[in-house]
Amino acid sequence: MPNITSAKKRTRQNIKRRAQNRIKKSAIRTEEKKFRKLVEENKMEDANKSYQAFASLIDKASKTNLIHKNNAARKKSRLAALFKKVAGKGSQAEVSA
Repeated sequence: MPNITSAKKRTRQNIKRRAQNRIKKSAIRTEEKKFRKLVEENKMEDANKSYQAFASLIDKASKTNLIHKNNAARKKSRLAALFKKVAGKGSQAEVSA
């Protein structure tokens, strides 16, 4: 346990930030699961909206260094490819970002 005042404050800040980071990461995982479920059920309109929400969360997390920018790009790319594969089936399906 810290004795110095600034160290105590730093500990309090870290606890608050950790809680917020956990909430944001959880929201990202939840939105990804929701998107995958919608794609699996072939609900492409809803899946597209879910992808937009997912991409927004990912971009915000990447901007604040919650996740690495390459990790964010990889997640978005894989989900967009999944959407295109299922929705496309030969047509020119696009995920609006």
